[in-house]
Order: sequence, then structure tokens, then C-alpha cells
Amino acid sequence: MKRKFDIEGMTCASCQLTVEKAVKKLGIENVNVSLLTNTLEISNNDISDKEIIAAIENSGYKAFSRRNNKSEEKNINPKEKFDKELKNIKNRLKTSIPLMVILMYVAMGEMVNLPYPNILNGYEGAGMFAFLQLIFALPIIYVNRIYFQNGFKSLFKLHPNMDSLVAIGSFSAIIYGIFASFMIFYGLGQKDEKMVMMYHHDLYYEAATMILTLITFGKYLEIRSKLKTTNAINKLIELQPDKVKVVIGDKIIEKSVDEINIGDLIKVSPGERIAVDGILIEGKSNIDKSAITGESIPVEVDINDEILSGSVNMNGSFIMKAKNVGSETTISKIISLMEEASATKAPISKLADKISGIFVPIVILISVLSFVVWLLLGYDLTFALSVSIGVLVISCPCALGLATPVAMMVANGKAAEQGILVKNSEALEILSKINTIVFDKTGTITEGKPQITDIYFADGLDKQNILDIAYSLELNSEHPLSKPFNNLDAKKINVFNFKSISGNGIEAEIEQEKYFIGNEKLLLDTFKLNDEIKLLYENLSKQGKTVVFLFNEKNILAIFGIADVIKNSSVEAIDRIKNLGINTVMLTGDNKFVAEEIAKNVGINDVKSELLPQDKDKVVENYQLNQKVAMVGDGINDAPALMRADIGIAIADGTDIAIESADLVLTKSNLYDIVNAIKLSKRTLKIIKENLFWAFIYNVISIPLAMGVFYPSFGIKLNPMIAAFAMSMSLVFVVTNSLRLRNFKYEYREKNEKQDLSNYINYGRINLYTNYKDDKEYRMEERRLNIEGMSCGHCKKAVETALSRIAKDVEVSLEDKYAIVKVSKDVADDTLITAVEEAGYEVVSVE
Repeated sequence: MKRKFDIEGMTCASCQLTVEKAVKKLGIENVNVSLLTNTLEISNNDISDKEIIAAIENSGYKAFSRRNNKSEEKNINPKEKFDKELKNIKNRLKTSIPLMVILMYVAMGEMVNLPYPNILNGYEGAGMFAFLQLIFALPIIYVNRIYFQNGFKSLFKLHPNMDSLVAIGSFSAIIYGIFASFMIFYGLGQKDEKMVMMYHHDLYYEAATMILTLITFGKYLEIRSKLKTTNAINKLIELQPDKVKVVIGDKIIEKSVDEINIGDLIKVSPGERIAVDGILIEGKSNIDKSAITGESIPVEVDINDEILSGSVNMNGSFIMKAKNVGSETTISKIISLMEEASATKAPISKLADKISGIFVPIVILISVLSFVVWLLLGYDLTFALSVSIGVLVISCPCALGLATPVAMMVANGKAAEQGILVKNSEALEILSKINTIVFDKTGTITEGKPQITDIYFADGLDKQNILDIAYSLELNSEHPLSKPFNNLDAKKINVFNFKSISGNGIEAEIEQEKYFIGNEKLLLDTFKLNDEIKLLYENLSKQGKTVVFLFNEKNILAIFGIADVIKNSSVEAIDRIKNLGINTVMLTGDNKFVAEEIAKNVGINDVKSELLPQDKDKVVENYQLNQKVAMVGDGINDAPALMRADIGIAIADGTDIAIESADLVLTKSNLYDIVNAIKLSKRTLKIIKENLFWAFIYNVISIPLAMGVFYPSFGIKLNPMIAAFAMSMSLVFVVTNSLRLRNFKYEYREKNEKQDLSNYINYGRINLYTNYKDDKEYRMEERRLNIEGMSCGHCKKAVETALSRIAKDVEVSLEDKYAIVKVSKDVADDTLITAVEEAGYEVVSVE
């Protein structure tokens, strides 16, 4: 069982790593710390929440468990947390920015030729000049004191972080400013003008406060960006109603959704959003599931249909029985998946984590060395301090720490919009490297539900009447193959004396006539198949279709072919996947004929049939020897292969076990979403690499510049204020670049998930014949004999007499020189020819 904690005080990748190390020291291996959502997730039940919180607080941060009184974790809306944090930062900026502007005017107004009061000018105004700067700086320092609190706490615990760099840099500037102010006042007291003017422009209050203000403004932009990146989670959480109407006896009582138990009866009115998963037990309606599955068309629901939380009741009131409540509802599971995805790290982020872990101590060391070296080179204290502060400020690893998680979070949110749930960030990265995708057949490539694909009607009969008879007979059956007949465009006829013939079919009476519908075995109890019916039966069977016959005591009325049809999106999706250079394979437990037919129709490269679950797992393992493999499935039998594959992709219509085994879940069960996921994955990796490149390059260029390496040769030195601004802009770049993923365009959106099943039906005709097996009439057929030598009525009579001994209904044409006879199928052509020749005439041909 996974547990979640909210963390306060994390500001950079170094903080993230510190919290992770602190928790791992307790013996917990599976630890995920998200800098983006400020959360910790673990999967260990041996260590108490109290011990975990103590370890985190001992490392310099605050932690809060998400468990409520029922020991269940509640989904916390990131928007609420970020709104609170955003409000705090806004208040700090409302104080910092106006005072910063005034302070900058006091410190630099004269230098840029702004109107400037004489009271602050020159030697006489130096005391007031220093005093006013200190007065305006103190409130800014106070409202932004969190940097000093967190920074020095982490530093003293030997876990320096971004706040440590800011705190040391700003504090150094403030201490030096106070020292300079003291020297100014001392110089004024001693009337030492040289001393006063030496420290007059080296107060550094504006630099210290500018650092704090710009860092705070950068944090403001960061929080706003986080709000945007967590929009998907926010929207999902907002789909959860707070109150529901519970039916108790003849009363309806409003309860909190947290109080709902499995089995409670809930009344849902038109327009209401459904709070928990359940089964409809009374009434009917249309449900809008677009927020959960992406289906654009409302779905009709009736008794015993499943209702998903997060859906909207469009019309008609109904009563449902709660099936899943609390953290087990569909909407809660989706939210949990989203949060898990944001908390997990992609492999590419581990590099940034490692660098950030050693980066801060190295920067502090470089800052100290720079300070010492410049002093040793003979430069004054002010210059050395300015260089040292500049190194500390510009090196803050915010951009490095957020380069990966921000991009991943935006990508996860974008995927969720399309109904693609990404369980972990690692999966999104690996997906871009997949070169073989293995598909299950039933329920993945196909609908997973049998449908009527072929209907052959007997000539001379009313098509609608036949459909009505078949529909009415199957309406009374519980057999799985009766379900496809429910989709026929037919009306119900009263059925009497219904009888189920185990393993074969149905017998019943309609309007005092006995009808049968069932398999070949049931048919052969009454009929023998002629060549036409036999050929049709064999062709349908070779296509993997189940053949159902409708007949009465005299005639075969219709033949139905039933099969699991291919999904609307499968052919196009697999074609696009192949165009991406990915090998496609289909695995199935079905027979070879069915498997090869489906594979041919959808364009699968390779197919393996008649497999057991362990066989599928083995096939995936074999492909993994030299390839990155994704497995797509929906059933319990796919679970081992889904777990084995580098990436497991589950169809949401499938079993819970398959979904739990997978890394990605396609909520719309549309294979084309795999194409979108792959393209999004590739785009995300590109954005992350850009972020990491610029974050690294920024530090590679900025640190030497801040150290003053180019000062002796070119006179270039980085002012601490400019350093703070540059650091903030690097953070803004990384976040803004990541947000470009929000503009990712889906290549395809399925317009209508509902399929028009009539499009799949192939209609045809068969000959109507009386073919009861004891009636020899059905064995008769017509043949034409072309005869030479007939010249008169006597010749005609002789041929008729000869053929009448063998055939029935003999018709002889003297003018056209032929004879048409009706004979049993058992009569050979040679027998007819011999009879004619013995009468003295020549048979040219038999047709």
C-alpha cells in the first residue's frame, strides 16, 4: 500500500534529494519525492507516519500525512496548496517591490540623473543616505525571511540547498552593508571624508534586497506555472461531488461522499455528477462519460449497467447501488495515477538529481575560493565580496531541478486530456524508445464482443419477418451468442413453448409454427446440406466465424455469421505505428485461422496463435533480448506479459488486473492513442533535453562570469543584482519551454466511440428449397442434354420414353435439339447419355 505526505520547504532539486535520502535512511527503498507537487510517496507499511515525519523534519523540512481518520488517503487538490502559497508570495511581493523601487531610487537615483534630494547628496548626506537604505531594506528582509530560515537550517544540517545559496549571498551583502553604514557613521564622527566616501557606494543593501525580491518573483512565476501544469489533476478532483442523496427506506437523506459505504442506494437526478462507482438498479438514463473516458456521445444505461464516478447524468432520475467508494472509485484511481506519475522520476532526471546533490556544496566552495583569491590578488574587500555573492546567487540550481519534472507533469496532463493515463514518468520516457509493440487480439484489436457479420436470407422470404423471428427467439436465451441478435433492427414477436437445446440452440413456436435456431449439429438433426449451403458454411468457418442457422420443419430460412469485429481505430492505428518504424506483433489464444484472418485485415507483421498466458509472457521475453517491447492487452491472461514488457499498455475496458499490471492506461480503449502517446513521449524528451542543455549551459557560462574570470582582461564582472535576475530568468525559461507541450496537437480524435454495427453486416441470398431429409424432392436437380439425330415427332417420342425411365419431368425440344430432365443428384450423366444412345441418338453434351 502506498502512502503520501505533503512536504513544505522544498525549493530545489537538492531539497528533493535531501528528503529522499532522509526517508531512505529509515530502510524504505521505494521513495518518490516530487518537487513539482511537493509530495512524498512511499510503499512501506513497517515504518510509522510519525517516524517518517520526524526524519523529514530533522533534515530541515515539514511533512504532513494525507491519511484521514479512516486511514485512507484523500486526494488533495494541488490548486488549493498552490493558491495558498501564491497568496503568501503575492503579499511578500506587495511589500518587496514598492520598497525595492524606493530603495533603488535612493541608492542609484543620483547615478542615473534622476531628480534627487540634496539631503542625500555627498559627504553631508551620507549618513541619511545609509540610514534610509537600511530602513527600506529591513521590511523586505523580514517578509522574505523564509530564505534565511530554510537556507541556514539546511546549511547547519549539512544539507545545503538553493535557499542556502540565497541566504548566504543576501546575508553577506546585508552584513557588509551594515558594516559599511557603521564605517560611514564612524567617518562622519571623525570628520574623515575619505573614509565616508569610500563606503558611500558600497552599502549593498539594494543588492541584498534585489536578490530576495527577484528570487521571490521567480518563485511567483514558478508557482503560477505549477498551477497550469497541475490543471489536469485539479479538474479531475473538481469532478468529485461533496454531497450525495442516499435512499434509506422511503426517505432520501443527503450525506457527505466520505460517509458512503458499499451497498448504499444513491439517487441521481438529471444534471448531477456521479460521486461513486455503482450499478443501476432502478430507472434508466443517458450518461455523459466524456470527462472520464473521452466518449463524446452520451451512453444509454439501463438496469444492471455499471455507472462510473465522474460521469454526468444527462436525463432521467435513477437509483444506483454503490460498488466502489472512497479511494477505490474510478475517479479517485485516475487522480492517484496522475499524482503517481508526477511523483515518479524519469531516468533522464536522475542525472540532474545527482548533479544537484553535489552542485550546492561545490558552489559554496567556489564562492569562498573566489573571495579569498581576489583578496590575495590585492583587490579590496568590496570587490571580493561582490564576486562571492554573485557566484552564490547565479548558481542556484532551480532550473536544473525543474527541467524534467515540469515537462513530465505538463506531458502527463496533456496525455490525460486525451484519456491516456501515465502511471509513472519512466514509462513516458521509455515509450519514445520502443521498437516492437505486441498486441493481444480479443478486446484489444477487436471489440471483444461477438457481433453479427453476415446474414444470408432464403430467396422468396420477407427479410424483416426473418429478422423479427431470429430476434424474438434469441431474446429469450441466456447463451452468450444470443447477445448479438439484440442489436438487430427487429421487433419482438410472441414466442411460445420455448425450449433450450443444450449445446445446440433453441426450439420454439411462433404463430403455431415450430422454429429452430442454432448450430450445424442442430441443423443436421433435421436437414442434409446441399453443396451451396455446405460451401457457405465452410467459408464462414474458415474466417473464424461462428455459423448460426434459422430454420423451420421444412426450410432453412437464414444463415448468420457471428464474429468478434475489429475496432474502428485498429487498422489505421496499426498502420501509423508501423509508419513510425515500429514492428507489430499479435498474440492470441485463438486458433490459427482466426488469428491470421484478423492479422491480415489489420496489417500486423507477425502473429502467434493458440497461446496460453505463460506463452505470451515467454514471447515478450524473447523479443526483449534485442528490442524495447511494449505490450498492449486487456485481460487477466495478458497480465504477466504486461508486467514483463518494458512498457505495459492496458485497455480501460479490460480487467482490473490488466490495468494494475500496466504502465499506461487507454481510457477510451482506442489504439490510436498509442500513436499519440508515442509522439507525445518523443516531444517531451526533446523538451527535457532542451531544458537540461540550457540549465547546464547557463551554469557553465554564468559561474566563470560571476567569479570575475574575465575581469582582468575585459573588465567584465557580474553584479549580484544582475545575477539574481539572470537566475530567475533561467527558471522562467525552463518552465515556459516545458509549457510549450500544452500546444501539442493530437494527430487523431475519434469522433464517435459508438460503432454502427450494421456497417459490419454482409447481406446475401441462398436458394429456398424443401430439404427435409426424408423427402427425396430436395435431392432432384435439372439437367440439359444437347442431342443430335432427332428429325421428326417419332424421334422426339423415342427420346422422351428413354429418359422417362430414369428422369422426372422430361421436356424435349425437336427444333432446338435438346432435352431438359429433372433427376436425382445420384444419377450420373453417363446413365442419361447411355439411355439416349440406346434409343439411337447422340448426346453432344450435358449441362
